Amino acid sequence: MSDCAARKAEARKAAFVRRKPLFEQANAAQAGYLSEVLAGCRGVPLSGFMPIRTEIDPRPAMAEACAHGPVGVPVIKKPNHPLSFARWTPETAMVPGTFGAMIPAETDFFEPEIVIVPLLAFNRAGGRLGYGGGFYDRTLAMLRRRRATLAIGFAFAGQEWDDIPLEDTDAPLDLIVTEAGVIEVTPGQPPSHAE
Repeated sequence: MSDCAARKAEARKAAFVRRKPLFEQANAAQAGYLSEVLAGCRGVPLSGFMPIRTEIDPRPAMAEACAHGPVGVPVIKKPNHPLSFARWTPETAMVPGTFGAMIPAETDFFEPEIVIVPLLAFNRAGGRLGYGGGFYDRTLAMLRRRRATLAIGFAFAGQEWDDIPLEDTDAPLDLIVTEAGVIEVTPGQPPSHAE
């Protein structure tokens, strides 16, 4: 294991521990600011995610967005490949997918222009600590080659962490939304990369 991989593994363990009490104290309004952001992008195809374990829940904002345009959720088709996105509404029949996240029982795939990204930790330069599979990094790289794609990190405010170990392949976030507000990514202050 490389030095950066070892640092990321340790950081993930710590981030899971930090996130658990944030999840336990969360209220029903945690997606309020996400709803506000998405209201400014009505009709733009977007993907959210089905929360697992102690992730913040974007579904109320996703449900509101369904009234204005296509909304999807990520589907893992195979390891080491980009995600696919299947259309979702609050009425969609769901079944367990890879890693326990729910996916539509019948998949109608499309490509989003806005991707709401789950995470373990973030910094204000747009750095994101994910789960280690690289799915969102590959997916954002693919989508951004095709068209302008907005990556919105959605997390609890307490998941902010300045010293995230990052690599060149880690796709940056364009915006971060928490239950406490919207964080504009700081320009000219790139994430500190691990050596």
